[in-house]
Amino acid sequence: MTTTEKLTRKDFMSDQEVRWCPGCGDYSILAAVQLLLPEINAEKNNTVFISGIGCAARFPYYMNTYGVHSIHGRAPAVASGLAITRPDLDVWVIGGDGDMLSIGGNHLIHALRRNINLVVVMFNNQIYGLTKGQYSPTSELGKVTKSSPFGSADQPFNPISLAIGAEATFVARTHDMDRAHMQYVLKRAYEHQGASFVEIYQNCNVFNDGAFEAITGKENRQDKLLTLKEGEPILFGKDDAYGVALNDLGGLRIVDTAKEGTGQVLIHEEKRSDPSLAFALSRLGIADTEPRPIGIFRDIEREDYGTSLSVQQENVLQKQGKGSLSKLFRSQSTWVVGE
Repeated sequence: MTTTEKLTRKDFMSDQEVRWCPGCGDYSILAAVQLLLPEINAEKNNTVFISGIGCAARFPYYMNTYGVHSIHGRAPAVASGLAITRPDLDVWVIGGDGDMLSIGGNHLIHALRRNINLVVVMFNNQIYGLTKGQYSPTSELGKVTKSSPFGSADQPFNPISLAIGAEATFVARTHDMDRAHMQYVLKRAYEHQGASFVEIYQNCNVFNDGAFEAITGKENRQDKLLTLKEGEPILFGKDDAYGVALNDLGGLRIVDTAKEGTGQVLIHEEKRSDPSLAFALSRLGIADTEPRPIGIFRDIEREDYGTSLSVQQENVLQKQGKGSLSKLFRSQSTWVVGE
């Protein structure tokens, strides 16, 4: 069904009471998505939000679209089946860092490597919120929580590095303090054909308040946030005082543009087929002295999994004759149970 009347945010708001903690960053993300959908001319009857377990997993209840609140970690698997069988639908996957990178890590990486036509949005607050503050797969080393009273000894995942390593064709990062940037990144993810992965830094003001304050706080953004822009030099700081260049070993280094100029500063290439530069950029910010990149790390074209399957099935059906699904099912050895 095609909608003729222009929709607004209100049309995508359900009648359910939004039940997140007051001040939670999830409210900002919800608003950004509800405002974005009318802008991209989304139709309620063709839009599906699928979630797993956790605070972020409440998302489908608050959207006046179709939705599935699935089980812990399995949202990418459920969404994969739907996206493949119903390519006419816009399928969004919503989850937190615990849900997606712990029990759901296996499903996530395979959905990305297969390039299934999904938009995966991961809320990263570096903590388990719904179960009351245990450390998560993205919590920093030494994180003291109820489940790590002496400090976490686990090496955390870098979600962007993980997605690039899984060969995702679209990888991006944004944060809940900048609605305009969130909407831009999510729109680009929606427009991409294939697996889109978006990490959103999201503040949990109850169990991990201020986790990203040193990066996303208004007084820190200029020096600590590096906004990636296609075809532009990778610069940051007041008056573009600093830039990113290659070092002698092929890694990245920070240059003082006043002293060294901008001749060595890299130009961002999000459509570069080789993932090595995107991966190197994903590692920036691990050291406190480095900026943290946001924006689109990678956006390349590769046939999505559903299209590949459809072409494969069509070829098989043509070989079988007139395209009979019954002939396809019975093309190999068959038997009847009980005989």
